[in-house]
Amino acid sequence: MEPLEKTNEENLSKTKYDGNGRSPFKPTGAFIGASWTALLTGIVGYCIGLWNAGMELNEKGYYFTILLFGLFAVISVQKSVRDKAEGLAVTEMYYGLSWFATIAAIVLLIVGLWNATLTLSEKGFYGMSFALSVFSAIAVQKNTRDAKMFEDKNI
Repeated sequence: MEPLEKTNEENLSKTKYDGNGRSPFKPTGAFIGASWTALLTGIVGYCIGLWNAGMELNEKGYYFTILLFGLFAVISVQKSVRDKAEGLAVTEMYYGLSWFATIAAIVLLIVGLWNATLTLSEKGFYGMSFALSVFSAIAVQKNTRDAKMFEDKNI
């Protein structure tokens, strides 16, 4: 006896993705807005914390550089992972370097906070605003790519 409905995998392959494994759906305005709001909240909160911190300028520069490095690294990982999933060419060197940069940024933040003479609440604040920033950067990049793909497909 055959099942009446197709499996989820068959349904996804026919309805959610086109022939190249790409999603033709445009992200909703609410998801785009929430992603950008989270990104700006994380970055602005992190920077306000640095501005008001009672640390040396070189320490502030270190933490700011880690934020920028982390944001670039996670966007690079998201792009290379998605490119590979869609069958686009991604060199193993770039793929590996983007993962290395992401892990390095996280480790550098952890080591910096571990050795910092900050209160535990300040360390938690920087860790959480960093995490919010990098996660939302991934979502913003995904939304941007999905919207562009949708636009290209429907022109």
